Amino acid sequence: MIFEEAQRLKALPPYLFAEIDKVINEKKSRGEDVISLGIGDPDIETPEQIIDKLCAEAKNKDNHRYPSSYGHKVFKEAAAAYYRDRFNVILDPETEIITLWGSKEGISNIAYVFINPQDIALVPDPGYLVYNIGTMFAGGSSHIMPCVEENNFLPDLDAIDKKTGQKAKIMHLNYPNNPTSASCSLDFFNKVRDFAAQNSILVCHDNAYCDVYFNESAKPLSYLNAEGAIETGIEFNSLSKTFNMTGWRIGFAAGNSHVIASLGKYKTNVDSGVFNAVQYAGAEALKNWKDHSQNNISIYRKRRQMVFDAFNKIGLKYYKSDSTIYIWAKVPQGYTSKSFAQHLLDKANVVVTPGSAFGAYGEGYYRISITLQDSRLYEALERIKKVL
Repeated sequence: MIFEEAQRLKALPPYLFAEIDKVINEKKSRGEDVISLGIGDPDIETPEQIIDKLCAEAKNKDNHRYPSSYGHKVFKEAAAAYYRDRFNVILDPETEIITLWGSKEGISNIAYVFINPQDIALVPDPGYLVYNIGTMFAGGSSHIMPCVEENNFLPDLDAIDKKTGQKAKIMHLNYPNNPTSASCSLDFFNKVRDFAAQNSILVCHDNAYCDVYFNESAKPLSYLNAEGAIETGIEFNSLSKTFNMTGWRIGFAAGNSHVIASLGKYKTNVDSGVFNAVQYAGAEALKNWKDHSQNNISIYRKRRQMVFDAFNKIGLKYYKSDSTIYIWAKVPQGYTSKSFAQHLLDKANVVVTPGSAFGAYGEGYYRISITLQDSRLYEALERIKKVL
């Protein structure tokens, strides 16, 4: 028997990375060697210290019971200490932080908490697809904020018409940015804070890439660094990229206490919290964020330069930023983003992500991830060089 899917599911576009995986698996089944630069999943191992903490806490029978949907005190206190040390932002771990099943969960669920049918969310384009999909699932509609290179991939808040600004309930932002790798300044966050305050908009800032940066004098900021920003928003943070814990599914939201309480109210009805042993391991990670992030940065810096050097030799243009695990590059003349990605897949067995997958304003670009071993990255770049 086949049951009809709900309309919200039918409205979903094909999930890009599932489509990519399908093609890769088909090629591999034919014995072809495919190198994927498509997905930002760190190849660097989770630090042993974090794994050891998980193993120890998994043996503690007290951790085998239902965890709180709001999060464990130990993890939330570690998250607050991290924000104090990393951003000089003081947070109350009890009321201004909540544990998440990775930041993706929180980003998706925040729409169910604050978006009613026909409500508007301001969504960046190009951008992480979950901002739009979460809004759609909750019955809202997305108002696209174009992010173009001429404006350093920042949305032009002045271009949002007054009526839309007044109707909008949520604004999604993400700096350092996926997919463009762009960063932003405190001045920009100050402008966002003012815009949000004037229009009663909840700012939801996705800060998953804050600890992958290559310029010590220009470290990525928190939205909460803007004075008074906690009155207008929250920030989603993830342990996935900083600590190479994508499969562990742990992150947190921090900021406005009323928003955190409402998100917790929703979560108590749909989940039973993150396994406490994982939260203890997450706390161990956050306590040692400096050492772990610096190790990652040294590896990614080398790979990033490999790509820059290869692209300079080939003549491929790219956006040179100082952060993230991604490189956002321009499609060569004569191609669309999809046709160029298809060309590399067909001729070089190399996967890149077409920019159009991240929205209409991603057309003309493609994204590559540097989350694979140096030797494989070098091989992929050599293959690209040969086919171009």
